[in-house]
Amino acid sequence: MHTPTEITVHTVSRTLEIAFEDGAHFHLPFEYLRVYSPSAEVRGHNPEQAVLQTGKRDVLIEKLAPVGHYALQIFFSDGHDSGLFSWNYLHEMGEKQAAWWEAYLQKLDAAGHGREAGRDLPMVTAGGKACQS
Repeated sequence: MHTPTEITVHTVSRTLEIAFEDGAHFHLPFEYLRVYSPSAEVRGHNPEQAVLQTGKRDVLIEKLAPVGHYALQIFFSDGHDSGLFSWNYLHEMGEKQAAWWEAYLQKLDAAGHGREAGRDLPMVTAGGKACQS
């Protein structure tokens, strides 16, 4: 199991910074966390039931709550709080951030949705540098 050594909420940049004992260090945007919430409301009970999350670009994190020694509950400004983000899932989100973000943007495009400003806003990656989609 991956265990975090530091968790910081950056409200101005709207990112959750998380460092792990294996040396991995990620900056996960609030929007990314919200649209990939592990809740049944977002993911469904199987892949066919997943619900595309739209309009989450400006979502904020209002509160974090540890769940035992294995997860984090995130309370978002849109009222969503039902997903438990295990340490392993947060680590995986960091490792696969670029691919998962691109997949999300493609799903938005396919459904005819955008992020208000579209793809022109780069996403900050784990190293703190922007990557263009």
